[in-house]
Amino acid sequence: MENQKFNPIVWFEIYVEDMERATKFYEEVLKIKFQDMSDPTDTSVSMKAFPSADFNFGASESLVQMAGMKGGGGGTMVYFGCDDCKTEESRVISAGGKIDQPKSSLGEYGFCSIVSDPEGNKIGLHSMK
Repeated sequence: MENQKFNPIVWFEIYVEDMERATKFYEEVLKIKFQDMSDPTDTSVSMKAFPSADFNFGASESLVQMAGMKGGGGGTMVYFGCDDCKTEESRVISAGGKIDQPKSSLGEYGFCSIVSDPEGNKIGLHSMK
């Protein structure tokens, strides 16, 4: 892990209670298509993977619906990279989410918007312009 270019985050999960609603939100806001996933050890778990060409670079992630894990935020926030976060922010309301903090400057570190998905999970949208 001494390589400074290595991203140490390899996986994260966003817990949801309504997979169809959450899938629609992220696909509409981020303009992506999920890949179906399964948990080979627990068929009661429903998972949708964010698109990724290479699971060895950066963080891989999924929406997860499973017993005992509720959506709604709990202290960790994931930021999604965007060309201009205002674009993705403009899709949030129509996709069923809410805008918690409109696009704001981070100075030399770019800009971010903070939004909530329909499950109550807060996410960040980050861009350099």
